[in-house]
Amino acid sequence: GTLTEGKMNMVKAYSGGVCYNVSGGGFVPVGKFTRSTDPSGEECSKDKTLFSTLLAALMCCNTTLIETKDPDTGTRTWTPKGNSSEAPIVVAARKAGVTEQEVSSCARVLEVPFSSARKMMLTVSDVSTCGTLGAWGIGLPKDTKYLAVVKGAPNYIVDYCGQCYDEHGTVGEFTKELKDATMNAVDEFSDEALRVLAVAIYPFAEMPFDESDDDLTVDDKFKAITANKFQFLGLVASIDRPRVGVAESVKMAHEAGIRVVMITGDYLKTACAIGREVNILGAGANAVENAVDCMRMRPDGKYLPDSAMDRLTSATRVFARAKPEDKLEIVKSLQRQGLVTAMTGDGVNDAPALNQADIGVAMGIQGTEVAKGA
Repeated sequence: GTLTEGKMNMVKAYSGGVCYNVSGGGFVPVGKFTRSTDPSGEECSKDKTLFSTLLAALMCCNTTLIETKDPDTGTRTWTPKGNSSEAPIVVAARKAGVTEQEVSSCARVLEVPFSSARKMMLTVSDVSTCGTLGAWGIGLPKDTKYLAVVKGAPNYIVDYCGQCYDEHGTVGEFTKELKDATMNAVDEFSDEALRVLAVAIYPFAEMPFDESDDDLTVDDKFKAITANKFQFLGLVASIDRPRVGVAESVKMAHEAGIRVVMITGDYLKTACAIGREVNILGAGANAVENAVDCMRMRPDGKYLPDSAMDRLTSATRVFARAKPEDKLEIVKSLQRQGLVTAMTGDGVNDAPALNQADIGVAMGIQGTEVAKGA
């Protein structure tokens, strides 16, 4: 959201081994789902596994879509209220015909919010009155009382899954070949600068922890539920276009002798695609040498020694899959090299790095009060 508009729109999906295109723009819930390989453009939002992916993702959201009508002109507008990364899911689910009743009939009983460490959000809903996942979705096992849903980073969620659904809603083993095909789809979407989220479920009959134990933390509950193998449903991919003027500003900075570095939680290929669009990875930049997954900074869970860290950061223009603490270590490394460092950010997680930098720039309109106060 710092370099991009923060207004995402779902344009692709992958479910049951099938790639889908999603039409329609903005927040208006009008559009259709078509198979990427079908030139006829037949509407197929009611494909069982695709519909289930969208409904499950919506069950793991806290964002709503509000319709308002101008009393003078009669013009209708749609506005998402909540998290910008969830807005495309809410809009796309409405395009597919998912109703509010299908979501509200499944009361949420547990929520584990997204964190930069877990890289996913988890919810548990009571689905004891549901035989299927929505009107057009997959069937649920007979003894199912609860349904856990996770949505988040594909590489993390795929590792949690032991089963998956085919396009007809039949569950089977999530083999290495199917996992590879899924990650190939992630790579293809990411090469198009799309933000990709994975969705998976786990139907079960009883909570895997003592619900009366008040000493259990959210992390304890998360670990207890995710100790079980989840069932992979699909991917949703959204575009978040660069803000107007960003590419020009980066070019001006380069001409002034300022090196511009992007630090993001995005997947590496997505980060590289955005970096190219805004001139951070411009002509002559090598994505292998100039863009890194932040795991390389902490290969065994601990940060590299200062000398090795400084060698890595000296040539890097794009840092991907960054955790909040990574931003601080990057700033420190650049300062050790004698560089005057300016840090721009708008979130709570940016505050330590903003404070450490020689110049901290908190985004004014969308920035959090914590970021501004740093």
